[in-house]
Amino acid sequence: MYLLIAKVINIVKCRHRAVAASLLLSTSLGLSLFAWSVSAAEGTSPTPAETLVFGVVPQQAASTLAKAWGPLLKQLSQNAKIDLRFATAPDIPTFEARLAKGEYDVAYMNPHHYTQFHQSQGYQALVKEQDKKLKGIIVVAKDASFKSLNDLAGETIAFPAPGAFAASMIPRANLKQRSIDFKPQYVGSHDSVYLAVSQGLFNAGGGVGRTFNNLPIATQSKLRILWTTPKYTPHAIAVHPRISDPTRKILTAELMALSQSVLGLSLLNNLGFKRLEPAVDSDWDDVRALELQQLSVPVIDETSLQEQR
Repeated sequence: MYLLIAKVINIVKCRHRAVAASLLLSTSLGLSLFAWSVSAAEGTSPTPAETLVFGVVPQQAASTLAKAWGPLLKQLSQNAKIDLRFATAPDIPTFEARLAKGEYDVAYMNPHHYTQFHQSQGYQALVKEQDKKLKGIIVVAKDASFKSLNDLAGETIAFPAPGAFAASMIPRANLKQRSIDFKPQYVGSHDSVYLAVSQGLFNAGGGVGRTFNNLPIATQSKLRILWTTPKYTPHAIAVHPRISDPTRKILTAELMALSQSVLGLSLLNNLGFKRLEPAVDSDWDDVRALELQQLSVPVIDETSLQEQR
């Protein structure tokens, strides 16, 4: 009898141990699963996107540029998983000052800016417009006697602004290289150049084919193109050297990918671009050959022109 009771007690103890072990195992598994689920959740949570400031040369009003560039930067940010923040400047000198300080992580800049700030700040080109070249023109009155650039020696020539690359810097550099003496006068815009020459206020002026072709017939009919400059490499999209190589590669790949989709092409076309292509620093050697740093930049003086008007 006592033997039977002892066996029963032993069985009960064993069952209690089994239950306890089972509970301990279940608790341990539960804690392990909880820890794994937390770890997994942390591993799959999105990491904060890298934020980069994307500067755009102020060729137009800031609101106009933001409206044009905003959709493209939004799409590019989404594709590259990088937060690109639009930025510009109130004018060209301020934009140049900010480039000189390296304030833009990425920037769309004219060819002269690129050669200048590649050297001083180390900005590195990623892409440029495909099959795009920049060239300027010099216009004269339709009935003027000028036949060649040499005929402009000693003349005062109107230009939009000292830093206008195709309409001012390229023509002035070419005139200087040909040792043709002239006096530049800056009148504020392409349209002001054409109007001033058409009204006889200046005998010649610098511009570009696009703005000349967009002139009202009444003004355009009074002018003719005396000379067209050689063609030069266009604007660059470049990054500051602090941007990592992986980020550079991602940006280049996604900028290139825009040319491969209907949406991307539409966004590029809104900016007046066709397609983008990879760029290397040597692409701008033609611009360096102009030796633009040797151009004198007189103080802008519109007083005399305003008085003549």
